[in-house]
Amino acid sequence: MPKVIRVFVRAVDAMNRVIGRFAMYLIFAMLAVLLYSSVSKTFADPAIWTLEAAQFLMVAYFLLGGGYSMQLDAHVRMDLFYSRWSPRTAATMDAITIGFLIFYLGFLLYGGVSSTLYALEYGETSYSAWSPRMAPIKIVMTIGVALMLLQAIATFFKDLASARGETL
Repeated sequence: MPKVIRVFVRAVDAMNRVIGRFAMYLIFAMLAVLLYSSVSKTFADPAIWTLEAAQFLMVAYFLLGGGYSMQLDAHVRMDLFYSRWSPRTAATMDAITIGFLIFYLGFLLYGGVSSTLYALEYGETSYSAWSPRMAPIKIVMTIGVALMLLQAIATFFKDLASARGETL
């Protein structure tokens, strides 16, 4: 593989590793919000912001950690035929099927950018009683999809190298 591809793969892997490890700790923030929600409902007036804040934290946790999860190969895989294939055949099939993922993530990123620009331009808010601005979470969502797209491209190059008998 050309040096520029090797540098790209290493840079994307490093970026998703750092962001993914940060995103892992968002689960504790979400748990703290939900604990506060439970306590406030028991002993005081319930806070109206807790459910939606927990949902936003879960979205950030899920999408910002998606690229890291892909990098670790921690996604669910149908293993009906896959376990019987040689490593080169499996890498070839991975390189083919990840093309579909890249196509899907490209459309998802286009929609995310469009939705984020709309939220920024018109000051979109949620329809809940708390009514927070939607732009911050949409920005996080778009960044998460972009990171997953970059990781999918890096994974494609890794699979292509494996299919050719190389390591990347």
